[in-house]
Amino acid sequence: MTTLAIDIGGTKFSMAVFAGGRIVARESRATDREGGREWMLASISEIASRWRARFDYARCGIGFGGPVLFDRQRVALSTHVGGWSDFDLTAWARENLGVPSIMDNDANVGALGEGRHGAGRHCDPLFYMTLSTGIGGGILAGGRVYRGADSYAGEIGHVPIRPDGPECLCGAKGCYERMCCGLWLEHDHHQPARDLLRDPAFVQRYVVDLAAGLKVITMLLNPARIVIGGGISKAGDALFLPLRAELNRQMTAWSRARTDIQPAALGDDSVLWGALELATTEL
Repeated sequence: MTTLAIDIGGTKFSMAVFAGGRIVARESRATDREGGREWMLASISEIASRWRARFDYARCGIGFGGPVLFDRQRVALSTHVGGWSDFDLTAWARENLGVPSIMDNDANVGALGEGRHGAGRHCDPLFYMTLSTGIGGGILAGGRVYRGADSYAGEIGHVPIRPDGPECLCGAKGCYERMCCGLWLEHDHHQPARDLLRDPAFVQRYVVDLAAGLKVITMLLNPARIVIGGGISKAGDALFLPLRAELNRQMTAWSRARTDIQPAALGDDSVLWGALELATTEL
């Protein structure tokens, strides 16, 4: 069965068609924040319609870059692109793309992708963190996503790690996302994150805050592995070697919880592979 997969992010969106367990078509575009929701929906519809001539996909899985009310299948909001609050994205997909559809937030979907196909295989429980325009987290336990009572489990991005820090878009101060995500790194330092992470002195300062959030995850959930995806994770060893060292330095002295931190194995496709799994298991 052929599946359409969609990954909607704050910086870019990606789409793919899966058939026979492999990607047979794929496309990414930069997000037009000024165009908002309507631009995004029109772009998705255009690509899906063009592919329809080649592929008869029968279902659609979506990872959305913001909180999703999974039981209601509605977007809660996007803090990075306007127009999404309380939007019934799966109903739109059914009506405009003509296929049964299901969605979850991109971190949960990324956890499915990396847990089933990537760096999180055979790791239970798994915590997947997307470190990109924003920060999100997904928890995979017993092979299934843990969403909590109201679909907000894993929202590590808005845990304050510096209570006296600068104000976040959510209104709190010193949130993990405010201190460590790509949007705010560029805002505060006037350079893209990829350029900042080429400076070892900057990285040594940056990993102090990044490790503080990972310590919260480790002490609260004791995951078998933390997998980090998203654009910032592409810095590779320049980021992960000092990050592991800093996390081990910060860990509570009596704790024997493992600190296994790995970059996403699927790169930019973690959420697309997770969207395939979401559609396969839930539809």
